Amino acid sequence: MEQQKPCVFMPDTADMDKLSELHKAMGDFTRMKILWALMKQEYCVKELAAQMNMSGSAISHQLKILKMARLVASHKVGKNVFYTLCDEHIKWILEETYAHISER
Repeated sequence: MEQQKPCVFMPDTADMDKLSELHKAMGDFTRMKILWALMKQEYCVKELAAQMNMSGSAISHQLKILKMARLVASHKVGKNVFYTLCDEHIKWILEETYAHISER
């Protein structure tokens, strides 16, 4: 029987907790749809709500969770708050995980 090689690096407890929270935030169907939409362009709550056929308050609630997980960022233009992905890492994570599940 072949022995497994020991793990070279293991994040500390605090970082493991952050990783877990990140995956929890991404682990919701609606939040995943929001993230996927934000890969293409920025949106305000009203636009996302219309696109997803949901209430603005429901979208706002999901965006708050995504923002706390540092997956989305926001900026205000007039009375509207626009949301974007925090950085290119998030887009990469989404694209790579999609590539993984698409493998046959």
